[in-house]
Amino acid sequence: MLESAERIGLVMGLSPFVVGVVIVGLGTSFPELVSSIMAVVQNQTEIVAANAIGSNIANILLVIGISAILGKKLSISKELIDLDLPLLSISTFIFLAAAYDGMVTRPESLLLVVTFVVYFLYTINHQDHKQTSVAEVDILPDKDSNSIDLDGDGEVSSAEAAGEKLTTKDIISLIAGVVMLVLGAKYLIDSVVNIAEILSLATGAIALVAVAIGTSLPELLVSIKAAKKGNSAVVLGNIFGSNTFNLLIVVGLPGLFTTLKLDSPTLAIGLPALIITTMLFVISGISRKVHLWEGYMFLVLYVFFVGKLFMLI
Repeated sequence: MLESAERIGLVMGLSPFVVGVVIVGLGTSFPELVSSIMAVVQNQTEIVAANAIGSNIANILLVIGISAILGKKLSISKELIDLDLPLLSISTFIFLAAAYDGMVTRPESLLLVVTFVVYFLYTINHQDHKQTSVAEVDILPDKDSNSIDLDGDGEVSSAEAAGEKLTTKDIISLIAGVVMLVLGAKYLIDSVVNIAEILSLATGAIALVAVAIGTSLPELLVSIKAAKKGNSAVVLGNIFGSNTFNLLIVVGLPGLFTTLKLDSPTLAIGLPALIITTMLFVISGISRKVHLWEGYMFLVLYVFFVGKLFMLI
């Protein structure tokens, strides 16, 4: 889906920045959104918040942890500290204010969505002239294929799209990707419910880990490729944007149709873990670096989180 969407965007003349931020950046969070919408359709509303919370925890502790280990060190730019760090902090605070009582109502969901719209418009306006974006990561096949590739410096080249035409294959690939994602989300929710019943666990507990890791794989893929290229800005920018999207849209959009509930594991373990991991991420941001030892610490903390969630420790 991402490959065809990025190619279509470039062929239609969208700027590399818009393709990077909107299609690639927000596209990596699309599995969380589709899974949450499917959870509401199947009346499993407790999965929605657990999915977003678990994904944010996994993005910080797993994705940033692994990226810091592979890249030896991640440097955080001044632009990320000045803009993305405060926005993530504000978004997290608003979400916590809405969810602390064990439910997210429709008015609260509307507030989350409106906050995201303001965040998105401000980000686009603030960064429109910046060259660094998630689009700098090559998630596409090589130039031997029919998809548009990235330049040697890692930036999406709109010039490469100049002679390209939209093909039937691009449209079919996009539609097929969306259809498979929706079907995957349906069976994902069915599986979570069945596993929870078999193991006599709350569905939120399974969603905090299994669903969260599964839906965070696109972020992991993009971040690993960026870390190997030494592009810390892409790794961290991807997570800043994804985590904000998860809290405001993955929860807010489905919450416009019904009140979302948070079950006991999500309230007792998920929310405190979200606060702690976000604070650690903010502290790392203020220090301008995520060191190798912090990467290992993040992974250890994630193991501790999972162990605590399933009462293994």
